[in-house]
Formats: sequence, C-alpha cells, structure tokens
Amino acid sequence: MTTLSATATVSTDVLVVAVTPANGRRKGVTVRPDTGLAAAGRRKLEESLGALGATGTTGEITRVPGSGIAKATMVVAVGLGTSPDTETLRRTAGAVARALAGTSRATFAFGSNDVDDLEAIALGGLLGAYTFTSFKGAGTPAPTAALKAISLLTSDPKSQQVRTALSRAGVLADAVKATRDLVNTPPSALSPAALADTAKKRASLHGVKARVWNEKQLRSEGFGGITAVGQGSANPPRLVRLEYRPTGAKKSLALVGKGITFDTGGISLKPPQAMETMKCDMAGAASVLESIVAIARLGLKVNVTGWMACAENMPSGQAQRPSDVITIYGGRTVEVLNTDAEGRLVLADALVAAVADKPDLIVDVATLTGAQGIALGNRTAGVMGNDDAARDAVVASAKAAGESMWPMPLPEELRPSLDSQVADLANIGERMGGMMTGAVFLREFVPATISWAHLDIAGPAFNSGSPHGHTPKGGTGMSVRTLVRVAEDLAEGRFA
Repeated sequence: MTTLSATATVSTDVLVVAVTPANGRRKGVTVRPDTGLAAAGRRKLEESLGALGATGTTGEITRVPGSGIAKATMVVAVGLGTSPDTETLRRTAGAVARALAGTSRATFAFGSNDVDDLEAIALGGLLGAYTFTSFKGAGTPAPTAALKAISLLTSDPKSQQVRTALSRAGVLADAVKATRDLVNTPPSALSPAALADTAKKRASLHGVKARVWNEKQLRSEGFGGITAVGQGSANPPRLVRLEYRPTGAKKSLALVGKGITFDTGGISLKPPQAMETMKCDMAGAASVLESIVAIARLGLKVNVTGWMACAENMPSGQAQRPSDVITIYGGRTVEVLNTDAEGRLVLADALVAAVADKPDLIVDVATLTGAQGIALGNRTAGVMGNDDAARDAVVASAKAAGESMWPMPLPEELRPSLDSQVADLANIGERMGGMMTGAVFLREFVPATISWAHLDIAGPAFNSGSPHGHTPKGGTGMSVRTLVRVAEDLAEGRFA
C-alpha cells in the first residue's frame, strides 16, 4: 500500500519536478517555481533537460541524475504542457507514479500550494501506484512493486486544509483501487455469493448496514429479473442492500449497480473473443459498494442506500430462453428476446426496490451496452435520465471529479421498439442507438416523480489497451469518484 504525506523539505530517493515548455524563442523547458530547488540547481536541471531534448509537453517524463541539482538520487521532470488543469495534474502524477514502480520514496514538487491542486496530485499519484498481483504464481518472476511512498512538497504541510485534502485523496484512492481489485478478480474467485460476502465485510468495517437476499428469498419475494438471469448458473444470484444513514442528513441518494460476475450472454451466447473481458460486467456493483464505503469514511451528511444486483449469466438446461416472459419485482412483465441483454433485467428489479425508499435521486451504474463504446469510445461514459437537470448535474459532478462523462438524450421514438405482443415490454428494441434504448427500458421502472440518472460505463470500466495517465490496464474504477462527488454535491445543496 502506498503511503502519502506532505513535506516542506526535499530529501528523497526521487524528486519529481514539474516543467512546462520554455517561453518565447528559447527551446527546452522551464522548471516551475516553488519546486524546492535552489537557483543553481534549477538552472542545471533546465540545461540538462534541454540537452536531452525535453519539451515539457503534457505527460513527457525525463530522468536525470540528482547530483548537483537536489538532495535526491534521481530527478524526474514531468511535462505539464502550457495550461495544465486539475485533471492534467492528476494524470501526470499518475503517469509518474506508474513509471516509478519499484522505487521506495518520491517527492512530487509540482510547484503549487493550491489545496485543490495538491489533492489532485495526491490522488493521481496514488491511483498510478497500483498493481494487481493476487493471482501471480510462485513460479513466475516477482512483479515490480508499486511506488511505496509519496510526499507532496508544499510550503505548509501541517495546514489543516492540506491534511484534509490528502486524507480525502487517500479515501478516494482506496475506493477506486478496491473497485479495480474486484473487477480484476477472475470469475472463478468471485461468484455472486462471494461478491455479496465481500460487500458485507466491507460494509461492516465502516458502519454501513448490509442485507443479502439469497436465491430462495429472491424467488419468493418476486425478484424475477435477477432470478431469471442467474438461474442458468451453478453459482446462484444475490441481491445486496447497503445503507448509510448519518445523523443530520437531509437528502437521500440511492445507488444501483449491475453485478454480473461473468457474462457469457446466456443462451444468446457471445462469441469467444467478446467474453474475454466479461469478468468486468460487475463493475457497476463494485463501484456502488466502494463509493458507499468512501462516503461513509468521509462522513458525508447524506443518506445513501446501495443496491448490488448480482448474478452470473450462463447457458445451461436451466437457463432462461429467448421468448421467455419474466416478472420484474413490482409486477411488470418482460419478454426476453435476447438473454445477452441481461443487465437491464437485474437492474430493473433493483431500481424498483430503490424507488420504494423514495430517495431524492437514484443513480444506476452499469456496463450495460456495447453500443456505449461505439457512441462514445472507451474513455467516456454516457449519462442519461428521466430528468435533464439531474442528468446534467451528474455530468457536472463527473467533470468536477475528473471523470469523462457525456449527456445523452432518451428519444421518445425509441420506446415503441420495446413493445411486446405478449408482455408489458421486451428487453431489446431498436438496434441503432442501443445505448439509449437500454436506458429507455430502465426508465420504465422509475416514476417521473423521482429524479434518476443512468451511467453506462461499458467502455471505460475496463482498459484493454495500454496504461495511460493514472489508469492501469484492466479494471479502472470508473464512476467511483463521480458517485462520491454526487453525494457531496447533494449533501452540500449544490445538486440540481
């Protein structure tokens, strides 16, 4: 686990210094002020970086010996570009932390004493210092350990504001990393029951109540969506309800997460290549769990309930079939035309259950549709809802948290495509605009009197490509920071 602290002096293994492109006609870089370097050391560093061809562009990393520059074995210059914003600070700090894997200590001197900047640098560094090695065998070379300790250079390390900012960064980083761990865990080790047990354990550590429904209880109480999706698997489904109720809270938030621990598509079987990352199909539920843990640790004054709809979607003689009709919790019937559109079925149960608590806002998060990636790519989530103001407020919270999300409409012309001749509605409809069609289906289970937003994180939840910024290969922890920020905004009266 990477430790985090603030310091006013530079004495470290590695000093990370922020640089920007040189002004005017001069080539090379300019070392940002307040980076703990004496004038002579600063000049020598700029000369060395110029000789190495450093440009100061965003994310560029250049290493030079620390001798004659600072009390450090090595100095690492990281480029911030010409106009760095808060997310640039997060991403560059993450990239540096990742590059420094195997290092014991590093001091980040980005040349800012602004509390928001310090929190961004701390969070980025902690997120970049991430590895997942739980399933590495003894016969393989030991993986390089993550950077062990990060210090932030600031003029007033004992300031209460600085301490609060670093503490918040640590809580958020823990939540994101725990979400990544769950997403990266293979389905052989994370059945629906195992995910529910993890939720109970995590909740008990942080004063969050948890209740779990087993398969018999789900069936007897009418949770037809979760039951139908999970009936084809040897690993039975679970529903988890989490509850955090602090004294003095005036607003209430419900978070609902899709928890498909592995998705084969069921009888509507996916092609093999499409299954390779389907252990990530429970990312929404993992995000809900760890967001509520973070909310509790931060002591936010908002009532929060969390719903984790957990099942494994497998083909077998017991699996649901295309053309089956199921009854969602609350009584609506659905004709299942495609068993690979299973996420919306488990979410429908959980949404109806969440509505019963009459929260001020419901936010569901799910790796719901492949169409999300086609529409918005692998780094930007789609946000839809029954209330444009609430949808836009969630997008604003995401922006403040540093996560890329984009507002999408719910065109009324998509609803007729979900009509069924034998049930209240079908689980698939218009293929074009499939991300929005999935949200239109979910909207059927939330009354217009309750504000609801739907986050489709199918692409951003799992990074199949190369690491970038503070994002590793594999599970990303996407949406945790946004959900926590939504809770903060709701508690502080900033939410629409």
